[in-house]
Amino acid sequence: MAEARPLKVAIIHDWLYGGGAERVVEQLHKLYPEAPIYTSYCSPEWRQRLDNKVVTGWLQWWLFAKLRRFIPFLRIWWFTHLDLHGYDLVISSSGNGEARGVKAPKGTLHISYCHSPVHFYWRHYDQYLRQPGFGIFNPPARLGLRLLVGPLRKWDYKAAQRADYVIANSSHIQADIKQFYGRDSVVIHPPVDIERFKGAKAPARDTFITVGRQVPFKKTDVIIEAFNQLKLPLSVIGRGPEHERLRALAGPTVTFHDNVSDQEMPTYIAGAKAFIFGSFEDFGVAPVEAMAAGTPVIALRAGGALDYVEPGKTGQFFDEQTVESLVGALKNFNENEFNPEIIEKSAFGFSDSVFRDKINRFVSSVIARR
Repeated sequence: MAEARPLKVAIIHDWLYGGGAERVVEQLHKLYPEAPIYTSYCSPEWRQRLDNKVVTGWLQWWLFAKLRRFIPFLRIWWFTHLDLHGYDLVISSSGNGEARGVKAPKGTLHISYCHSPVHFYWRHYDQYLRQPGFGIFNPPARLGLRLLVGPLRKWDYKAAQRADYVIANSSHIQADIKQFYGRDSVVIHPPVDIERFKGAKAPARDTFITVGRQVPFKKTDVIIEAFNQLKLPLSVIGRGPEHERLRALAGPTVTFHDNVSDQEMPTYIAGAKAFIFGSFEDFGVAPVEAMAAGTPVIALRAGGALDYVEPGKTGQFFDEQTVESLVGALKNFNENEFNPEIIEKSAFGFSDSVFRDKINRFVSSVIARR
């Protein structure tokens, strides 16, 4: 019998310049090292990390690279006009972009890895109207969103129907895919760099910690005010548009660390009594990294955290994004109730190798069915 030829695979992603979604593409690249990676924009760092397998087009040019964030119709046109003839399998990886809308030819299997239905069309539309995140351009951004959300929602819904199969990155996103796109999906959690944090040590667990880009939806201000009220030690790692306001808000027990390197981060997290996670995230990589260092997580009871925070085992929840709710959780927190080794072990299920294995098994199963 003739040996079956290898699958010819194409990987499609919204854009490549940093974040957890890019690590999904990186692990897909390890599974399919010969597959080209089509994207609207790629930074030099990610082009190198992906072994120069990245394919970009005119959206990479200087002028369009500046405009692409503001004009989704440019990205829609680019992704829907990709020529994907000749591929057996197309895997799109998409969140707040348009990669899910590619048109795979007849006979080509299309699997969509969905990080989230587009936030500013669906679940978080009202939040983005209040705070679009464009600084002085917020007023025109609000107007544009109000005017365009109707046709953009219609296109996004239609685009979400094109894939043969859909993978969700968390149970929360699985529910959103059903609610907003009317589609069933399976959950395969995104990869987390467990090895970087596993076994990290610090002299003592003598503070609490929160890590992340300092933007309004992360609710770092709520975390700081709760620690001000209780006069508990808190380390805040990260920068962002809210940085100076947060510094002004902080009391004497709150310490900022602005330039923590990747090499230093595991030690900081291993030295924490608990990792504080106050935002509503689709998944949330940072809390799982904390778990890999044996650090329990105190998280908002919402979003991706529901898949990895187990009360009494890996952390505990608070119910609302308010100072009062977080204060109540902190008063009830007892670090001695948690076993760092058990927490660390719980994080292993989110490792790179587990992700690749689950994707490989899923692809094999749907190909076998066809």
